[in-house]
Amino acid sequence: MLLRIEPSSQNDFAMAEAELLMNSYQHYLGQSLSPYTDPKQSSAFLYQAPFAVVAHDTSPDPIFFYANLQAQHLFEMNWVEIAALPSRLSAEPVHQDERQALLSRVSRFGFIADYSGVRVSKSGKRFWIKNATVWNLHDAAENKIGQAACFAEWEFLPAKPQG
Repeated sequence: MLLRIEPSSQNDFAMAEAELLMNSYQHYLGQSLSPYTDPKQSSAFLYQAPFAVVAHDTSPDPIFFYANLQAQHLFEMNWVEIAALPSRLSAEPVHQDERQALLSRVSRFGFIADYSGVRVSKSGKRFWIKNATVWNLHDAAENKIGQAACFAEWEFLPAKPQG
């Protein structure tokens, strides 16, 4: 069960959600998202990492249940805002078909490690994410929980001309 709690030192940085992301990443990519082996250290690292990490659930209109501090900064949202956001709203409407094709490809193959696309922040700032890894999330019983993405490369784009 996803708790949707804001990671903090009081809750070991949402260790259950962080472990879900890290274990699924390890399963599909054969490598770790964290340089630490201790779960508490790994959870703290993931939340404070210099790269962005987001994850959404499997609801009909998937909603983010995890976004680390770098992702919150890029999307210009605090925890409460981003943890209630349907993930489709992180992409411009004109790119929704592309986004859906990406998610379908991840569902079919388990992960992709070469995604690039435009995302949009709360204030409308557009940014191009490059070489993102997107992977399926499964619990210990192999139930699909959602999908996650991480990326360390992005570039802010010029504002769209008005009119």
